[in-house]
Amino acid sequence: MEHNSGYSEVTIHHEPHSDEDFRRRVRKTTILLSVITIIELGIGLSIYTMHKGEHPNAFLVLLFKGIVCILTLAKAYYIVSVFMHLGDEIRNMIMTIVVPLMLFIWFIGAFLWDGNSYRTNRNTYDEHFRQKTLDRPTRSGDTTQHGFGG
Repeated sequence: MEHNSGYSEVTIHHEPHSDEDFRRRVRKTTILLSVITIIELGIGLSIYTMHKGEHPNAFLVLLFKGIVCILTLAKAYYIVSVFMHLGDEIRNMIMTIVVPLMLFIWFIGAFLWDGNSYRTNRNTYDEHFRQKTLDRPTRSGDTTQHGFGG
């Protein structure tokens, strides 16, 4: 019995690469990752010394933190592309991995934003919580902190 479907087989042929080409690519990527890491460490040290100063520049610190985030994403790209061999895959395979990752990052950000909103607004809308957290007046002669006697 022959099985004949109306679709042809999809086969992707990768051209063989020499071992030396791969080693050269890994060596180049390792040096690049090392340089990026040294730059990140230098920026981190400068942020640390800025915070020790009398009047740290908040904008400059935020800018440096953004640069470190961008450099970290660049390192993640090179690690996934070269060492996990995702750079040699077809676009659909890459999107199958990247799109759920982006959704997961959005998911984390949304929960952090929602949690911060709850934390900052709970005294405004929850009267019971506000009354629980207010300091209770102490009775005269009471030596405890909470006014319960004892």
